Amino acid sequence: MRAVIEDSDDARIQWLQQPRWIGYTKAQQALERLEHLLHQPPTQRMPNLLLIGETNNGKSTISHHFADRYPPDDHPAGEAVHYPVMVIQTPQVPAEHRLYEELLDAVYAPYRPGHSASQKLRQVRTIFRHLHVRLLILDELHHILAGRVAQQRVFLNTLKFLGNDLQIPIVGVGTVDALRAVHTDPQLANRFQVFTLPKWTLDQEFRKLLASFERVLPLRRPSHLHRKALAADLLALSEGTIGDLASVLNLAAEAAIRTGREQIDRALLRALDWEPPSTRRRRANTLMG
Repeated sequence: MRAVIEDSDDARIQWLQQPRWIGYTKAQQALERLEHLLHQPPTQRMPNLLLIGETNNGKSTISHHFADRYPPDDHPAGEAVHYPVMVIQTPQVPAEHRLYEELLDAVYAPYRPGHSASQKLRQVRTIFRHLHVRLLILDELHHILAGRVAQQRVFLNTLKFLGNDLQIPIVGVGTVDALRAVHTDPQLANRFQVFTLPKWTLDQEFRKLLASFERVLPLRRPSHLHRKALAADLLALSEGTIGDLASVLNLAAEAAIRTGREQIDRALLRALDWEPPSTRRRRANTLMG
């Protein structure tokens, strides 16, 4: 960070917009669970995982960070590309053919939209085996509930079939609604272990998280974000989600740079143009009538 801190104000503010990985305890535990799944030997009944948490609380960041550890690469013998970890977004409507299209789009495989679901399934099975996919992650799995009950059942059966047929673990990422969706199928529910990312509270782990954030903020003076009063303010502003915490800290750091203050304090936080998530939701509900 020394080189970044010595840079210009504009360069430091631009640097704030770049994604940064903060390896807090729960995130590391989630990565360990994913690592364990990735190295499971193929069986007829593969274990699966649900990564559950509030909106904007780091679920997608963790899954994409894990996938970045195992990017697609050429086979050492040069025969084919290996794609060990595939991440897709669950279709907004849980239709079988939409799932296959998302899978095919992820590997840039051409297909005819007019083909039947069974034709697309054959293509998916062939390509997955060819690419040696070892773990499939479905982000926003709670989208399943957007469909009718019959659609939900077909979609869940499709996931079950893919896991059995390809002998790969499946990871669902989403809110608690994803858990409700999976539990409509008792057989599938038994195969999914649950890992929860709870909202943050004012404890030692949260203060350690703030200290980690401070180490990657390009400010020239210490803010001591981990101190109790400042930590309590930040928890209130973020309402316990790491995504909102990162956003408010970036906004505060930018203000600290622009004003020449070079540190985040309680007075600066009070002056920010920031609304906690619940306030934004209430305002949106009011505007919508």
